[in-house]
Order: sequence, then structure tokens, then C-alpha cells
Amino acid sequence: MSSEKINMPQLGESVTEGTISTWLVKEGDHVNKYDPLAEVMTDKVNAEVPSSFTGTIKEIVVSEGDTISVGELMCYMEVANEETTGQANKPEEKQTADEAIEETFTTDDRSMKTRYSPAVLRLAQENDIDLTKVNGSGKSGRITRKDVEKIINSGVIPSASDKAVSSTEGEREPVENKQATQTNYAQSADGDTEIPVTGVRKAIAQNMVRSSTEIPHAWMMVEVDVTNLVKYRSSVKDKFKNEEGYNLTFFAFFVKAIAKAIKEFPQVNSSWAGDKIIQRKDINISIAVAKGQELFVPVIKYADEKSIKGIAKDIAALAGKARNGKLTSEDMSDGTFTVNNTGSFGSVQSMGVINYPQAAILQVESIVKRPVIIDDMFAARDMVNLCLSLDHRVLDGLVCGQFLARVKELLENTTSENTPIY
Repeated sequence: MSSEKINMPQLGESVTEGTISTWLVKEGDHVNKYDPLAEVMTDKVNAEVPSSFTGTIKEIVVSEGDTISVGELMCYMEVANEETTGQANKPEEKQTADEAIEETFTTDDRSMKTRYSPAVLRLAQENDIDLTKVNGSGKSGRITRKDVEKIINSGVIPSASDKAVSSTEGEREPVENKQATQTNYAQSADGDTEIPVTGVRKAIAQNMVRSSTEIPHAWMMVEVDVTNLVKYRSSVKDKFKNEEGYNLTFFAFFVKAIAKAIKEFPQVNSSWAGDKIIQRKDINISIAVAKGQELFVPVIKYADEKSIKGIAKDIAALAGKARNGKLTSEDMSDGTFTVNNTGSFGSVQSMGVINYPQAAILQVESIVKRPVIIDDMFAARDMVNLCLSLDHRVLDGLVCGQFLARVKELLENTTSENTPIY
């Protein structure tokens, strides 16, 4: 028998950590290979972590509610020696991201501390920590994620003018005449209800902070006359539901028009990558889907290649999976542009926070009947606002204005004659 490690797997292209929502096994349980061990929540997906071996759970090292990085240890399993024979990339050979990088540097040169892992950089940026003033506990003085977390928990954040601080000095007094940076959170009073921030809400909060702090947001809005679209959809929705078994929503028409406009203005289908801008070839539309108090952002893949019927089918399928807790990492991955149906809540104007690392998000607001002047006369028309938030590092007003104008044109000319559903 041998003891094997089960580590947090990569559950999405840009996922760096996950929260253990529920352990499905306990110490002493016998499990088969591929049996689910735990349910994990990330900012992109709820997923089950399968066992890599057949064996017995020896020790669970993280508790429910704990958030750990990809590659970090979850539990130990006791397995028969033959179970691991001939396997490449055995779990015991896997390490956390920090450990793997740290062991690359075997020299005692303390300058190696300046090689930071992505997790360390993210935490430092979010908490305004000067890493040059932190002494790491890793090999060759390398700063690990746990070092940074200890500094944050101490409440004493080193600035550029402070002396170097070790993660073990959490109780030290601030340097004389220097001010420590500390977040002053709201305090609860008698009668208030305190709700722990865990799981999906915590992941959303972290992603929104990253988006709002890293991305310079700009905003544009156009109003669109969708009277013809409303009449068209009303004339076919009942027949469509009877024949297909799912609803033909307004949102499907909007997603189709937006995907078509993205194909003509591919600049909006991009991501900022430091020294370059990545313009995505595939048009994969992320949509927001709610399940109770949880929000998920599954993806309609290759939306430009699908009919309105195909998009409506994807919307129904993804919403159903979200309600039943069946969304997979594949359902949530590879989004390139987000369309948010804020109109479903009655909103008429809003500014969305960009879904990092995308470059734009478009809010489709509520369709409202309003008086509009046509040929110097008032007419009752169905109007909707489209609100675009954009990453100003990637996009400017010219291309986004042209993009919105094209979406407006497509929607205002949506009729039975020129807009096939199938």
C-alpha cells in the first residue's frame, strides 16, 4: 500500500482557486477511481472532483468552506501499489504552483525571491503590498502565497518606505512615522444579520474587484426601436414553443444580432494581455444565468454560426443546467464577449462590470413602449436601451460606436422577411 495525494484540479482555463463546498466522502471511506470526492465552487463553475485512484481516504486536509489554489493538497488516499504502476504524472509527483516554481531555484541566491507566482502577484496587487519589502519563507527566500496571506491577516501592509517584513512578523508594530494600510470594514450592530461570504459570492466578489481595479472601464449606450422585432416574435412564439418544446425569447434575437455584429467588428471580441491584444477567432457569448442567489456565466459557443433557433435552444439548455446544478467547466469556459439580460429585472439603464479577461459586456435592458417622434408625429414604439461597458485599453469610442450602430441596425430591421429563425 502507498499514500497518494489528491490535489485541487484545474477546473477552467483561467481558474486559479476553488472553494470546497461539500465533501462527498469521509476519512476511512473506500472509493473507486473516478468516484466524486468533493463538490468545488469557483467563479466559473460548480464541479465535482473525481478520485484519481481506487483506495481508502486516509486524511482530509482542507475543510468545507476553505478556498485553495489549483494544485494544492486536498486529501491523502491509501491505494494498492499496483494502482499507480505505469501511470504518468502520478498525483504524488504533482505539487502546488508555488512549490513547483520554488523547487526550480536550488541556489541560495536571495534574488530568487523576486520570481513571484501568479497567486502572489494577484494578492499583492489587490492589497497594495510592496513585495520587495517582504521576506519569503520559501526556498532561496521566495515569497509564497501563504507568506502574503499572513501579512494581509496581520493588518500591517508594507509600503515602499518600510523595512522588509517577514510573514512571521505579523504582530510587529508599524515602523515609526509610517502608516499601515488597513481596510476598515463595516461593523454589525445589534439586530443585524451577518452572512458569511463563501463559495460563489466570494468568487464573484474577487473577480469583480480584479475587473474594476485592472480594467479602465468606459461606457456607451444606444436606444433601439424594436417594434418590428416584438411583432415578429409575438406572431411565431406559440407555434415555436409547440414545435420545439422551449421558448423563443427576445434574448435569442439580441444574441444573434450581437454575434453577427461582432463578426463584422472583431475588435470587441478581444482580451488585454499586457504587451499585446488578443483578438479571438471564435465568437463565444457568455450569458448570465441565476440559480437562487447564485449567478453563473455559461457560454453559447460559436454563436455567430447558429440560427436564432439554435441560440434559443442553447439558452434553454444552459438555464436548465444552472437550475439543476449540472453546469460543467466546459459549459463555463472560453467566453469571449458577455451579453447580460438585465431587462429581465425591469432595468432600463445600467453599467455592467466587464467579465475579466474579456474586453466588453453589453447589457440588454427592458423593452418599454414609449412615445417616439416619427415624421414629426408621435407614435407608440417598443424601445430598448443597449448599454456597453468597454475596456479602454483595448477599445475606443469609434469602433464601439460603429459596433453598437450595427447592432441597432440589425435589430431595427428584424422582420419575418429578412430574419429567419431556423
